Amino acid sequence: MKTPKYTNDLIHESSPYLLQHAHNPVDWKGWNSNVLDEAKKANKLIIISVGYSACHWCHVMEHESFEDTEVADIMNAHYISIKVDREERPDIDQVYMQAVQIMTGSGGWPMNIVALPDGRPVWGGTYFRKEQWKSALLQIQQIYKKEPSQLTNYANKLEEGLQQLNLIDISNIKHEFSQQRLTEFVDIWKPYLDTKLGGTKNAPKFMMPTNLEFLLRYAYQFKDEELQEYVLHSLDKISFGGTFDHIDGGFSRYSVDDRWHVPHFEKMLYDNAQLLSVYSKAYKLTQDPWYKEIIKKTTNFIESYLTDATGAFYSALDADSENEKGIKEEGAFYTWKKQELQELLESEFDIFSAYFNINEKGYWENGNYILYKTEKDNIFAENHQLSIEQLQQKKEKWTKVLSEAKKPRKKPGLDDKTLTSWNALTITGFTEAYSATGNSDYLVTALKNAEFIIENQLKSDHSLFHSYKNGKSKINGYLEDYAFTIEALLKLYEVTFDKKWIDFSNNLSQYCFENFYNQENHLFNFTSKNDDALISNPVEFTDNVIPASNSAMANNLFRLGSLTGNAEYLETSEKMLQAIAGKIESYPMGYSNWLHLYINFSNPFYELAILGENAEIEQIEIQKKYLPNLIISGSKNKSELAILKDRYVEKKTLFYLCEQGKCQLPEEKLTPVLNNISLV
Repeated sequence: MKTPKYTNDLIHESSPYLLQHAHNPVDWKGWNSNVLDEAKKANKLIIISVGYSACHWCHVMEHESFEDTEVADIMNAHYISIKVDREERPDIDQVYMQAVQIMTGSGGWPMNIVALPDGRPVWGGTYFRKEQWKSALLQIQQIYKKEPSQLTNYANKLEEGLQQLNLIDISNIKHEFSQQRLTEFVDIWKPYLDTKLGGTKNAPKFMMPTNLEFLLRYAYQFKDEELQEYVLHSLDKISFGGTFDHIDGGFSRYSVDDRWHVPHFEKMLYDNAQLLSVYSKAYKLTQDPWYKEIIKKTTNFIESYLTDATGAFYSALDADSENEKGIKEEGAFYTWKKQELQELLESEFDIFSAYFNINEKGYWENGNYILYKTEKDNIFAENHQLSIEQLQQKKEKWTKVLSEAKKPRKKPGLDDKTLTSWNALTITGFTEAYSATGNSDYLVTALKNAEFIIENQLKSDHSLFHSYKNGKSKINGYLEDYAFTIEALLKLYEVTFDKKWIDFSNNLSQYCFENFYNQENHLFNFTSKNDDALISNPVEFTDNVIPASNSAMANNLFRLGSLTGNAEYLETSEKMLQAIAGKIESYPMGYSNWLHLYINFSNPFYELAILGENAEIEQIEIQKKYLPNLIISGSKNKSELAILKDRYVEKKTLFYLCEQGKCQLPEEKLTPVLNNISLV
């Protein structure tokens, strides 16, 4: 093996992304207080370069600039250079991403910042070509040498802007949560929806699972048939195209075009976790076998590619991998040449070609095709004189042949760190898949990962670690770790009735109140009061590809309060929504997870308590139904949980339907209970 010519301090890190830069000629450092102290003592500007392992343009900039000795000489002579894995340190990423967005109007990765020795940013952007990067660094260094006050004054103004971004203005206006306002929010949103191709208009297209999940619920509860058709059509289009891996399962991060054909081929755990939840709920609603197939293939992908022996889930697969010539190429692992498919599928090629459009529709570039389905299976089968069963048999055969043919290919790079927040999202995804299909294997996977988090990421004081790698847990948890873990454990409680998941959720919630809660704005800070302060203290409240940690926390407190009878949880949940409600109208699609809570407060929301020896059996059947305004609890025996207390009757299974803690008379049959659940 060839000995690397250069080695820097990143060789001591565990993040795969940081380790990728450990042999750059740039004298990279990891983020820590010693490095920041060193910058202050040397009075040197800091370069903060943020990216992640599966980021294609991060790799491009590394190759063009950070592996170049000319660039490295400039960086090493005039700057202290810090590399940050955005997934490992989302707090640093949030702070400096806000700065880049203020400076340039947009953001993305790689993100590159120049900061004063105290960490306050003065310049930044995303990807830079080599000559741009060199020129900018030399100019900024000259300004700092000759007119440092110019940079200091700018840093002061930018710092003020950052503080303003994280201020939540609590007005004296008490918002009324009404059905009318909710409809107005959705009406503002609708013009952005692509009813023809699915998702939102224009390209690139991100899946935005939390948006689809809210719109599905809204459409169902308020009988908006056109909107429901849009959501289901979007779910079809997303899964028909190349953004879904039809052979090995799993979704890529986004589509570069508007028809979901060509993906950016990186596969992230958080996308697959959340899409697993959305397709599971869509399956509950429709019983569409295609959605069940998506669930099966997505769970298979996560278990085959992103799971270790302990039950921990890895973070991502890169977009790039080596092609047959040994050259790294985006999508090399997933695309096919026509001749290759003809040789592999022989007499089946024609029907396969029709199904997956091995033609101008499915053609990408350089002789490569991306499997691209454009018809529902029942329509395709009818048009080709096949029964659904015959088509399914053919698909299974094609999948087996092509999956086997892919085995000799070089796999994309794996980011094998484990993040508590993303693992928790995946627990929720597998639990939703179990409740939708009844497949107990999915529950086993979810429980195994939950036990991994409890054993490895949970400390004795009820705090969490954020990341785990090589048997070591590190970095204190952020609000996202607590919010998504509580959400996952509450979901596990609903499908197991094991009270320990309520107890863990309670303990984690109490820790959040003690260490993250801000009494002034009624929201939770992203970082704990026990962590070192950054240049600003971010408050995450806008829902994006992943829901905001505050919206997840507000929903958790509503559900946990409903189960435990804890009035403080319910009051805090409402105060959090009040703090955000005035912002929703300006951009409803950025508050989709908050809007779940908005529905809960403005329309009927029920708690169903099931007590008796058949409680668990009855729960399994109820879970298969799409009931978005219901939370379920139960026990085979007496229970001290508030919603179950003093309701057990020996030798009977009873159903208690409650709303805001007030319960109807118990029923011995489920049907009348379900009939009493009104959506609006």
